Amino acid sequence: MGSSLEVADIFRRHGAAWRAARSGHLDRQQLRVMGAIEACRTATLGGHVWQCEDCNHTKTAYNSCRNRHCPKCQGAARAEWVAARCAELLPVPYFHVVFTLPGPVAAIAYHNKAEVYAILFRAATRALRVIAADPRHLGAQIGGVAVLHSWGQAMQHHPHVHCIIPGGGLAPDGSRWIACPEGFFLSVRVLGRLFRRLFLEQLARAHAAGRLRFSGTLASLADPATFKTQCSKLRRVDWVVYAKRPFGGPQQVLAYLGRYTHRVAIANSRLIDMVDGRIRLRWKNYRKEAVNKVMTLSASEFIRRFLLHVLPSGFHRIRHFGFMANGHRTAKIARCRELLETDREDSADPATAQDAPEAEPDPKGTDQSPACSCCGGRMHRITAIPRPMRGPTGQEWRPP
Repeated sequence: MGSSLEVADIFRRHGAAWRAARSGHLDRQQLRVMGAIEACRTATLGGHVWQCEDCNHTKTAYNSCRNRHCPKCQGAARAEWVAARCAELLPVPYFHVVFTLPGPVAAIAYHNKAEVYAILFRAATRALRVIAADPRHLGAQIGGVAVLHSWGQAMQHHPHVHCIIPGGGLAPDGSRWIACPEGFFLSVRVLGRLFRRLFLEQLARAHAAGRLRFSGTLASLADPATFKTQCSKLRRVDWVVYAKRPFGGPQQVLAYLGRYTHRVAIANSRLIDMVDGRIRLRWKNYRKEAVNKVMTLSASEFIRRFLLHVLPSGFHRIRHFGFMANGHRTAKIARCRELLETDREDSADPATAQDAPEAEPDPKGTDQSPACSCCGGRMHRITAIPRPMRGPTGQEWRPP
């Protein structure tokens, strides 16, 4: 049975003290995320009163904050996004490739999130496209979806990009579909080396242009010579690129996308309890064969780790690349379907995007009509609860 404890409960109980202890050291975006999660589905955001058509039972439902960092508000956004992706799936195996930044670079990334995360996306997707286009590997134009995660199971800063890619691509002249060898996409060793080179080249350009900032233990990296020495060290170590086994079909791709695209640092379902300012949570130690374990953190440390993963305002953590890039995705996917149609009858998995199950809608705040808890009848809105002009702290609160 799942715990009723939520991230919002931890923020409401211990957030004010945590903010006071770090006054002047929190950026605006972190404060807005905390305020949004604390206010989510409370009277602070207003709501509606529902009444059952059969037994007249009434229920009050408060509005969602809809912040992308809120564990309670990702269900509807995820369902809508996955439903839109249904029409883009191709009847081919899909591969999952993960690009991870080494620890020294992750430290730089934390203090330069917008700049370094963008470099991570560009280097990872460029490496995929360059190696795939090489006739010695695949010789095709590929496309895919890249999703940024900045955490591991213990909520520490661990930036990496998940890429979901169809197993093949368009020939350079667009005349045919070139399929990957069965069960194999691209060499992760070759990908890792090119990813490392592309990333460090772009990082060096950002440093030379003055777009990186350093402080604390990283302050010495502001010096060009010191930074160049650090980059030289990073060129001599392997960067982790991991390719998982291919998905079995479109249904599995959709299931994966639904689980991973709109994740936040920790789901409420992993929280066990909060006693005397200590939070217990479930986590998996993937270094020891994904062993399930229980971790205990102080409320202060839990909040610190959660806020490590707040993204810069306006930063896109889901991106399309190659023939799935936004500018020409519809036309390119239509061409891929046309070329694959001739092989459809001989395909081992005849499922198409249309065969994939529709994503089930997930309640978004008060937008969905709830069932009556007394008789199961249909409920309808009878009145709105206006949002107060000012939040509980006396300062005006606006949804991020």
